[in-house]
Amino acid sequence: MTLYQPEPVEISTRMRPGEWTESSLEELVTSYRAKLMEMGAGPTDVITEVERDDDGSVSIAVSWNKGAIADA
Repeated sequence: MTLYQPEPVEISTRMRPGEWTESSLEELVTSYRAKLMEMGAGPTDVITEVERDDDGSVSIAVSWNKGAIADA
């Protein structure tokens, strides 16, 4: 028996200008999505938000809202 915790799970970070490229950004998002799927999220349950700021920085948030009821 496992303890189900319905709280959302989020992996996020912010990178300054020059700390990232389009390729590294794609790799990071892919790795965050994979980590959530390893925890049990389905591909359609994972929400990815990438915000590019005017100063060249980028914010990434990948989340899984598990909901109130655990899957059996």
